[in-house]
Amino acid sequence: MTAERTLARMDTIAWILIYGGLFALILGIASHGQTAIGGWSLSVLGVLAAVAGVVLIVVRARMTKR
Repeated sequence: MTAERTLARMDTIAWILIYGGLFALILGIASHGQTAIGGWSLSVLGVLAAVAGVVLIVVRARMTKR
């Protein structure tokens, strides 16, 4: 059982990771023309952050409240 504050913090972190990751992915795609390696790196990091956010949502959904 976890506290309400912990669950709220996990929600916040998860959505920041998802939206930040998608934003980084879009920036990476947009910068492929200027620098290929930088664009791919930013895209991969963005996807990893978004996936981490989704995993965090799944973990949070399996937790129970106090």
